[in-house]
Amino acid sequence: MFKRILVLAASASLALTMTACGSDKDSGGSGSGSSKIVLGFSQVGAESGWRTANTKSIQASAGTAGIELKFSDAQQKQENQIAAIRSFIKQKVDVIGFSPVVVTGWDAVLKEAKAAKIPVVLTDRAVDSDPSLYVTFIGSDFVEEGKKAGQWLVDEYKDAKEPVNIIQLEGTVGSAPAIDRKKGFEEVIGSNPNLKVVASQSGDFTRAKGKEVMQALLKANKDVDVLFAHNDDMGLGAMQAIEEAGLTPGKDIKIVTIDAVKDGMTALSEGKFNYIVECSPLLGDQLMATVKKVKAGETVEKRIVTVETVFDQAKAKEALPTRQY
Repeated sequence: MFKRILVLAASASLALTMTACGSDKDSGGSGSGSSKIVLGFSQVGAESGWRTANTKSIQASAGTAGIELKFSDAQQKQENQIAAIRSFIKQKVDVIGFSPVVVTGWDAVLKEAKAAKIPVVLTDRAVDSDPSLYVTFIGSDFVEEGKKAGQWLVDEYKDAKEPVNIIQLEGTVGSAPAIDRKKGFEEVIGSNPNLKVVASQSGDFTRAKGKEVMQALLKANKDVDVLFAHNDDMGLGAMQAIEEAGLTPGKDIKIVTIDAVKDGMTALSEGKFNYIVECSPLLGDQLMATVKKVKAGETVEKRIVTVETVFDQAKAKEALPTRQY
């Protein structure tokens, strides 16, 4: 009798332990009886205010969605991203997400993820790999952003009778936004022969490099009318270089940028910038919703475009008080 009681007690204890372990595994999961979704995400780095806001959006949205996030900062190096993706594969995460530093060179690691049956979601930036190697791409239309910036110049200088000299600060060499924004911008300004890009150089999307490159380009080009920067941070660095050269940004040299982060919007509201094309970094909610669909085996669109606007000085003043980034 005593032995029978011991056996029953041991069985009850084992059942309780198994229940407790199961409860711990399932806590915060995406659905009843299912384990928590694990997302491995490789970020470009922290090169700009935009990127910092993008990272915060992804981290906050993962927490809200109940998704476990394994986050890696690549410090703007492709080799770091490839190493991070391989680490995620080894850890057998449910989904891999990443914002690629550059467009090319991803085939091998994406094939490894596919072989491991781990779906991949691209955010913010595209790659030139076979589309079958990733599920979807969430982000802006960079060509369209360049076109919007170019259209402002076409409209602003429609009555120009003399050459309008433009300096272009490009983003990171080989990155999708740098390639596409340049393409869209130059395509549109090509309709007006007076709009001339006299110098075009990479500022690597950073404020410090934007200032450094602009200082050199101002020395080499004495007659500059417009600066087009592929992001706000380079524009803000260039703005400092313009001021240090004894010129007035927004007047002596008009400034058009892309992003619409708070510092850029402040410069626009003060008349130091003239026009900003928005590129929203708040992709976290879209990413987490997509990850859940992918994990559930649902079909998602191959290309998910974010909805964005443009800002002049009046719109910047109106938007600034409630700006999230």
